[in-house]
Amino acid sequence: MHPFVEGRKLILGGVEIEWHKGLDGHSDADVLIHAVCDALLGAAGLGDIGKHFPPDDPTYKGIDSRKLLTHVCVMLENGGWKVANVDCIIIAEKPKLAPFIATMTENLAQDMGVQIDAINVKATTTEKLGFVGREEGVAAQVVALIASE
Repeated sequence: MHPFVEGRKLILGGVEIEWHKGLDGHSDADVLIHAVCDALLGAAGLGDIGKHFPPDDPTYKGIDSRKLLTHVCVMLENGGWKVANVDCIIIAEKPKLAPFIATMTENLAQDMGVQIDAINVKATTTEKLGFVGREEGVAAQVVALIASE
């Protein structure tokens, strides 16, 4: 989850989305890609995104999260793993994300070096309930399947 803030671009799945607020975070705050990185790292037993890209490290200040994802995939490859399938859900009341899903899917497939049919991205709302429903931010959940090479 990342909260909305004024004065930042909204980037999800590597796509810049026209919106009056962006997400708060040390990098570009792409909550979808962060969740993908965490799912892949967790599946390989490599910890989490904060372990590898600490939020207090100036190296990652404002970094494009797609670079983080590419690095995570290299780490998996070095450990003898490959991405088999990734299923993602973005949870956001607004903005509506349907027009951007195909591009997000293409970006993720490209960054992970897999066929596009190995990636599934979908979006939902919380029907105005909770943090997301009050339009305070965006959340993402990801399940990743990896296989030994």
